Amino acid sequence: MASGIKDRVAVLSMGCSRFGERWNVGQEELMVEAYSEALDRAGIDPKQIEAAWYSSHYDDIGAGKAGTPMAQALRLPDIGVTRVENFCAGGTEAFRGAVYAVASGAADIALAMGVEKLKDTGFAGLPSASRGTFAPMYLPTHTNPGNFSQLAQSYAARHQIARADLKRAMAHTSVKSHANAVDHPNAHLRKALTMDQVLNAPMVADPLGLFDCCPVSDGAACAIVTTPDIARALGRVPMVTIKAIQLVTSNGWEVQQSGWDGSYFHTARIAAKRAYHEAGISDPRTEIGLAELHDCFSITELVALEDLGLCDEGQAWRHMLDGWFDRDGRMPCQVDGGLKCFGHPVGASGLRMLYECWLQLTGQAGGRQLAMPHFALAHNLGGGPAQNVCSVALLGTL
Repeated sequence: MASGIKDRVAVLSMGCSRFGERWNVGQEELMVEAYSEALDRAGIDPKQIEAAWYSSHYDDIGAGKAGTPMAQALRLPDIGVTRVENFCAGGTEAFRGAVYAVASGAADIALAMGVEKLKDTGFAGLPSASRGTFAPMYLPTHTNPGNFSQLAQSYAARHQIARADLKRAMAHTSVKSHANAVDHPNAHLRKALTMDQVLNAPMVADPLGLFDCCPVSDGAACAIVTTPDIARALGRVPMVTIKAIQLVTSNGWEVQQSGWDGSYFHTARIAAKRAYHEAGISDPRTEIGLAELHDCFSITELVALEDLGLCDEGQAWRHMLDGWFDRDGRMPCQVDGGLKCFGHPVGASGLRMLYECWLQLTGQAGGRQLAMPHFALAHNLGGGPAQNVCSVALLGTL
C-alpha cells in the first residue's frame, strides 16, 4: 500500500537566476546562474549528481525535446537528463521527477531545473492556441487574460461579490506583491504600487487591468535533492524535507459535465486534499507558515486561497482586504513578489516558488525572512480554468 514520500527526500540546496528581460543571455546562461548558486550552497562535487530533470516549455535552443541543452550547458557528468513539460506546472514536474528518483532509491543525489526564455518568443503574453496545423480545428482562439477574466466573473457571480469590491481585493493582491518584491534582487518588477494606480490602470480583459496580470519574463531556478542521511552528514540544520507532492491533471470533467460553474479549480482542490493527507496536516490555516501561489493573474491568487482551504469559500476577497495574506498577516503569501513581480517563465515558475519556500524554511530569506515557519506550500498551476494541471508541494523542516 502506497504511503507517500513524507520525509524521505531532503532539499540539499536551491538556486535562482535573476528574472526579467534578459535579452543579453540565452537559456544556457540562465541555467548556469541558477545551477552555480545551488552547487555553491550544496557543498558537493558535481560528479555526485546521478540524475537530472529539465523543464522548458518553448524550444529556444533548437534541440527539440531532449535533455541535451541542460546536460551541455551545465557539463553534467554523463548522466541521464529527462526533459519534461506539463503546461505551466513543468517546473514542479521536474522537481517531482528528481524527488521520486531519490525516494525510490534510484539515485542518492538528483537535480531539477526549470528555465524559459519567454521574451524571445515575441509575444506580449504567453503564446495563444489558435486554429491551424498544430491545434485542433475545434479549439477556439483564446487569450489567457480572457480565460481568467471569465474565472473572475464566475467567482463574483457565485459568491455575489460586487464588481467594485472584487476589483479592490484584486488590486490589494498586486499592491501586496509589489511591496514584497521591492527589495528582492532577483525579481523582474521591483517597484511599489498604490491602490489607485492598480484600480486606474488600463483594462486588459474585464475586470482584469494591467496590474492584475503578471509580466513576461526570462528566468531559471533549480533544486538539488538527496536523502536525509546525506543531508544530515553535510550538516544541514535545519533540514528541509519534502512532506508531500501531489499533481492532478484534469480529465475533462469541467467542460464535459454540468457540475462545474467556472468559479474555482477542481484539480487544485483534489491536489490540496491529497497533499495535506500525505503530509499529515490537519489544519493548513494554522500549520502552514507561508504560501507561494501561482498568481498568474490576481484573481487566481484569490481563488487558489479558497481551493487550498486557506480560507473559507467566498471569503478570500474580504480577507485579502483585511491584510490576512500580507507579509505580516495570518498567512503570508507571495513573500517574494510571486509571479506578479517575477513574471512567468513557464518552465521555471514552479521551482522559483519552491526556492522561496526553501529560503524561508532555512532562514536565508534576508529582509523577507518570516519567523521561521515549519511548513511552506507551493501551488503551481498549468493551463486555464477549464482544463489544467495543478500541483501542490509541501516542504517542512525536520
